[in-house]
Amino acid sequence: MTSSPAKRLVVVGAGPGGYDAALAGAAAGLAVTLVERGKLGGTCLNWGCIPTKHLLAATLAVEALEAQAKQKLASGAVTVDLAAVQAKKKKLQAATHAAMAKRLETAGIRFVFGNLAGVAPGVAHVAAGGATEDIPFDALILALGSRAAAFPGVKPDGKAVLGVAPVLDFSEAPKSLLIVGAGAIGLEISEIYRRLGAKVTLVDAAPRLAPAEDPDVAKVVAQVMRRKGIDARAGVKVESLVTDEDGMARMTLAGGEVIVAEKALVAIGRFAATMVPGLAELGANFADPAPNRAWIRTDDTLQTAPGVYAVGDCNGRVLLAHAASSQGVYAARHAAGLETGPYAPGPIPGCYYGVPEIMRVGAIAAPGDAVSEAAFVANPIAQAHSDTAGFARVVWREGKVAGVTAVGHGASTMGTLATVIVSEGWTRERCEALVFPHPGLDETLRAALLAEVKTKA
Repeated sequence: MTSSPAKRLVVVGAGPGGYDAALAGAAAGLAVTLVERGKLGGTCLNWGCIPTKHLLAATLAVEALEAQAKQKLASGAVTVDLAAVQAKKKKLQAATHAAMAKRLETAGIRFVFGNLAGVAPGVAHVAAGGATEDIPFDALILALGSRAAAFPGVKPDGKAVLGVAPVLDFSEAPKSLLIVGAGAIGLEISEIYRRLGAKVTLVDAAPRLAPAEDPDVAKVVAQVMRRKGIDARAGVKVESLVTDEDGMARMTLAGGEVIVAEKALVAIGRFAATMVPGLAELGANFADPAPNRAWIRTDDTLQTAPGVYAVGDCNGRVLLAHAASSQGVYAARHAAGLETGPYAPGPIPGCYYGVPEIMRVGAIAAPGDAVSEAAFVANPIAQAHSDTAGFARVVWREGKVAGVTAVGHGASTMGTLATVIVSEGWTRERCEALVFPHPGLDETLRAALLAEVKTKA
């Protein structure tokens, strides 16, 4: 799909994809209008990636002391002031919002606080301040994000059964917490509130925890969570999750078991947020016509119709903030005529920041693949932290690295180097030539790269 270089660019959504698209468009000389109905930074900054990291960091001392105490090397207690943590988080978010707004102003980007009410050829209808403004465009970038998924019988009710945002805003930890969903959100939040003293029960209908990852990763996650006292169950269907007459969250599992807790979190994935009047009439296509999964289908230039781009979560390709940013920058540059080839970002890394951490980039090992691996138990840094569960695994194809997976202490720190290695398809000889620092967590990656290559059963 081709289009003439744009002069006027409208970007809808100021999360990572839309914000970076707006800045890239302005840098390319386009007249940019950025439309946002909520807060700058989208889900990532306000209700996702960033808040969870504040909470994980604030409670890390609990985890560190526990690990040393088990070795009889330290004793004592850590008390976390959750209300103070929340105040700090909000202060830093506000500072980030202000810095983002200033950057938009400096770049000459017009910011409109409003809702995309519809689109027509060359015009975005934006509802703001009780009126609707028609904003003309030569190119339109939709960075609409996604919304939390829910199913009949398993959805937040705003009482004891909650979505992610209110759970991340607790000023006092609940004594008990049910979590439905064992993806990145569920795993990270289960660790946060376990550290804060909550009795945590985590369930997922998928056959394993972290269902999108290597099955062997799920085994390590299950072992670690069990050791920490988290009741984590995979392959369990939830029949209903409601707030009962006592104000408690009541979860009924298939088979009849009932589990009651003070609060519950529904974290069962994301649905598209793409219900825009007129979008289909512009020629947009949707990957699934069902209203709950209406991801916008895009071509190899991220366009769904001539001059209309969809980036980030709303196109359903990769639901990660850094993927959205990459797509947004490309779309803006393509609209300006500075990119002419297809969007080809290479491998995109993904990380889970709970305990244990998980990192993956490129291919996941399948039966019959050539793999090499190493365990964290031999890593001196993991040993020092008394946290030696897990492994790093490398997938080889035609003598080159095609994928890296790691689960264990600080596994996320391997992400950048692993991405470079996979994107450049390193051979064993090139891996051997790279000098790694000692001691370091990356030494487990090195050991995996240089281990004997075997066929995965």
